[in-house]
Amino acid sequence: MSIEINSPQLKIIYSHAEAIYPEECCGILLGTLKDRMDKVVIEVIPTINAWERSTEETSRTKHSRYIIPPQEIFQAQKRAENLQLEIVGFFHSHPDTVAIPSECDRSQAWEIYSYPIVSVIQGKVKSIASWILDDNRIFQREEIKLNK
Repeated sequence: MSIEINSPQLKIIYSHAEAIYPEECCGILLGTLKDRMDKVVIEVIPTINAWERSTEETSRTKHSRYIIPPQEIFQAQKRAENLQLEIVGFFHSHPDTVAIPSECDRSQAWEIYSYPIVSVIQGKVKSIASWILDDNRIFQREEIKLNK
């Protein structure tokens, strides 16, 4: 299990995460599949965080939750089709905490996608880790291959 990404693409993700801090940033990764487990990122699409408090989770804010608007996912899917690519993952940040998936991340995730998470501490990127759900819906760490 791996996701291949290059330095300019990482820079886009890191810049987005720092610019949106102290809220969670989010975005879509377009690319190709080498097989079900290995992905190559071709394009990074930063998106808005459209999370709004719900009556069930009044204490949760954009600092600890994100949602990508469905219309942005639809537009990314159309772009991917036009470029003969696929959506291979979704990235987001964790402000002032570690790059480990939360229970909310797990409950919203799909098994076929990669989920890079960026830890942003006091406005600066600290680390990144990528995750993928296994067949038991448990996140497993995914290797990030830096393609320069």
